[in-house]
Amino acid sequence: MAKKNTNTAKSATVSKSATVSKNATTANAKNPKTAKNAKSMASSDSIAISTTEPGPAPARELRIGLIGYGFMGRAHANAIRQVPHFFKTSRKPVLQAVCGRDEAKVREFAAAWDARSIETDWKKLVARDDIDAVDICTPNDSHMEIALACIKHGKMILCEKPLALDGKQGEAMVKAVEKAKLPNLVWYNYRFLPAVTLAKNIVDAGELGQVFHYRANFLQDWTISADLPQGGTGLWRLDAKVAGSGVTGDLLAHCIDTARWINGDIVAVSAMTETFIKERVHTATGKKQAVKIDDACAFLARFENGAMAVFESTRYARGHKALYTFEINGANKSLAWDLHDLNRLLYFDHGVPGDRRGWSSIHCTDGDHPYAGKWWVPGLCLGYEQSFTHGLYEFLTSLDAPKAEKRFPDFRHALGTQYVCDAVLEAARTGKWTKVKRA
Repeated sequence: MAKKNTNTAKSATVSKSATVSKNATTANAKNPKTAKNAKSMASSDSIAISTTEPGPAPARELRIGLIGYGFMGRAHANAIRQVPHFFKTSRKPVLQAVCGRDEAKVREFAAAWDARSIETDWKKLVARDDIDAVDICTPNDSHMEIALACIKHGKMILCEKPLALDGKQGEAMVKAVEKAKLPNLVWYNYRFLPAVTLAKNIVDAGELGQVFHYRANFLQDWTISADLPQGGTGLWRLDAKVAGSGVTGDLLAHCIDTARWINGDIVAVSAMTETFIKERVHTATGKKQAVKIDDACAFLARFENGAMAVFESTRYARGHKALYTFEINGANKSLAWDLHDLNRLLYFDHGVPGDRRGWSSIHCTDGDHPYAGKWWVPGLCLGYEQSFTHGLYEFLTSLDAPKAEKRFPDFRHALGTQYVCDAVLEAARTGKWTKVKRA
């Protein structure tokens, strides 16, 4: 891509101003009225180009290598591009390289997202000296191998959720990254939506009083057809060897992360799961194989603070594409949120006079709301994509204050969520209440 010659552009602008000024002088001798107008034009142009004082020093680049170019790859690439446009950070993220196995598709992705280079072997990408951080957007079974290679080469890591296939893998990743003292993030993105962050702030302020209940669900319907195969691009989530689990690690992991972030650790669970279609054709063999993921999961949980919880997720809720909701009930107030109306937080305050009690709707688009003031004017909505931008912004901010409290999920926090997922699957297998390991 050709680099814009800013000096030439500036010279052209200055020449235009000089021409206008000269014309104004000439006009002055002929027609005072014309001269006055021309001088006004010259003055206006001069003001526009006379900012010769040096601006702030440009942010130092954080050169990111992105592995994976699917749905999540696009979401992350968009965040990398958008952060510098709306947030001030000392490090400017740039898409230094993108990696994938299909060279033609990688080149197409790189052209669309202005990646500076491509690779078709992730091992070459993580070894490059011009890569500062690696963004892992691959299926779950490759997270650990890629992350450990990144750590060996001293790279920061941004990893898609869940952290790994299970807690054992997650432990190895946490141990290695903490020993190397490398910055790391796991992309649990929903917590970065303004309404969800506001819910966290309200709970942290103690406004709810004692929390009694937390309930959440994440409902989809895309795997109902028995003709849908398992394995391969787009369908690896149905293959237990690649995904680790079904809705528990894919959908409920989001619910669990948000719940733990807002209301603290989950200490025990009781669960049931179901696989409705027992066999599916595998794309790798063309033959029917047993389906070993959970198509649906429901579990009860108890938080460390004593609150009770109910979680449900399924890919068999006909009519629901991505219905993610949560509700929190406290002694004084209740909060509720729905992904389908993601800019709103529902709010009930028992402290108002009895004749005015009722659920109110907070439209979280004002400058006082988390992140919203960095974008548009009040009343204009944000979307799903901004959650990734906010997460990356928090990660970049933490690089300047590594000892400050993290405002994003790192490997260790994600390991805690992995432990809950593992306990849910174990409880469903045994039919018994199961304690959750602490991260």
